[in-house]
Amino acid sequence: MATISVVLATYNEEENLPSCLDSVKDLAKEIIIVDGGSKDKTVEIAKKYGARVKLTDNPAIFHINKQKGIDMATKDWVLQLDADEIVTPSLRDEIKDKILNIKYKDINGYWIPRKNWFLGRFLMKGGQYPDYTLRLYRRGKGRLPQKTVHEQAKVIGEVGYLTSPLLHYPYKNFYSYLLKWGRYTDLLASQIEEMLRSKSIVAKILYGFGYSLIKPIHWFLITYIRHKGFLDLWPGFVFSFFSALRFPVSYLKFIKIL
Repeated sequence: MATISVVLATYNEEENLPSCLDSVKDLAKEIIIVDGGSKDKTVEIAKKYGARVKLTDNPAIFHINKQKGIDMATKDWVLQLDADEIVTPSLRDEIKDKILNIKYKDINGYWIPRKNWFLGRFLMKGGQYPDYTLRLYRRGKGRLPQKTVHEQAKVIGEVGYLTSPLLHYPYKNFYSYLLKWGRYTDLLASQIEEMLRSKSIVAKILYGFGYSLIKPIHWFLITYIRHKGFLDLWPGFVFSFFSALRFPVSYLKFIKIL
């Protein structure tokens, strides 16, 4: 019987964590949580669910803590989740089928489709669904690069796809979205600084032109028009607009204007 380690990295997730862990109680043989110094009841809740908890710092690249949890796993498979995600019953059953059925014995990992909740609805257009994420893999076969915020795991061997979605509730409200958006643009600005450190003034100006004008316009047209983000109504417009706005804002932060 194949078994699953559910792995999370957390920081101040007392509101989200119970729903996440309730959704995997019939799936996980062990729960591993790496906490980045939460100031709320996250650790207390994790221990109440019987999780193995490792306390550490809270790096900007959160995948560093996720990988620490992956390294602690002892079961056959690793299911890496965020605290604001929920495994539906249909996804739970599909995962069980894939890891227990001998006909899938050569597959080492699975991409899982994800539905993202934003301003009162799941975004189904604008390139937001299916938002495939590589979260399920055999222990020892998957690893996170730990270099960027939106990276995917690297899995050795054959990888398949699941059909049942993971539900993602990343923002309580628009204010919480803006807070995360601000932190992400801070990180992107630091990445721009590192990338342009040895470049000439001309290269920096050209890069700034691309980030300030070309990339945001291109991104908005792709997500809102080509991928029909307008069908998600007002939330679709807001998401496409702020996704595009991250490019000029990050560059302005890089040159210390914001």
